[in-house]
Amino acid sequence: MRVLVTGATGFVGQRLCPALEEAGHEVIAMTRHPDTYNGPGTARFGDVHDPNTLPEALAGCDAAYYLVHSLDRADFERLDRDASKGFAHAASSAGLQQVVYLGGLGDDDDDLSAHLRSRREVERNLASTGVPVTVLRAGIIVGHGGISWEMTRELVKNLPAMITPRWVNTRTQPIALADVIRYLAGVLGHPDAEGRVYEIGGPEVLRYRTMIERLAEIQGKRLPVLPVPFLSPGVSGWWLGLVTSVDAQTGRSLVSSMTNEVVVRDDAIRSVVEFEPMTYAEAVRLALAERVAAQDGQAR
Repeated sequence: MRVLVTGATGFVGQRLCPALEEAGHEVIAMTRHPDTYNGPGTARFGDVHDPNTLPEALAGCDAAYYLVHSLDRADFERLDRDASKGFAHAASSAGLQQVVYLGGLGDDDDDLSAHLRSRREVERNLASTGVPVTVLRAGIIVGHGGISWEMTRELVKNLPAMITPRWVNTRTQPIALADVIRYLAGVLGHPDAEGRVYEIGGPEVLRYRTMIERLAEIQGKRLPVLPVPFLSPGVSGWWLGLVTSVDAQTGRSLVSSMTNEVVVRDDAIRSVVEFEPMTYAEAVRLALAERVAAQDGQAR
């Protein structure tokens, strides 16, 4: 298949493109800077926030991956709403057979954060013009360069102890980036995936506190964690901006979602794309190794 990948240079996209090419697909990498793109496939100019650029980017494509968001902007809900609507209309006009979207876990009957509500809205918008959409909903993705993962890693690295809000006791189901890529590539063109929403996660349900403590243990560090009741998402986001490289706006958006339990309730994906996902410890060690390899590559 000829497949367009939006966000081709991003955290997920830059790993997905080579996996798709290895599987025999023709990759079209949509980017705002095609002249500097050096990844797999063919680069095409396109910007989801400028719908006039999308028809040419999607021309001749059979399917597309929608891997973009505006979480670092205060008005991310409006930006992502407009972008997903524009992309849905362009995908329909181009005659796409499938759009694959990576969204977020969370129970629909929960009081979802603005971040997770926006992800649900994007799902609906992408499907609004009749193009079959396959949604994969994930929680924290553990891999070098991921915002949530890097935030966790930097907290463990930079702090001798953590005074945290009560969200550290919220349950989540982290998943290795490599396993997300397997699922994303596996649903492309799969007859059972048309119009489906799948939940993806690793084999363990953990509390954020446990994730932090296990990461510290793997790195040979002891990090006491003391939850307190008075840190609001706004204050937590500001604090994250001080002690990590995550900007305050993104930090606030992420922290607000950490009050929502994000675990897999339906593992139907396991019968569609069959493999054994990595444990959290395996995913952490791989992410740390990827970081070292990236630093070595930059030093050469």
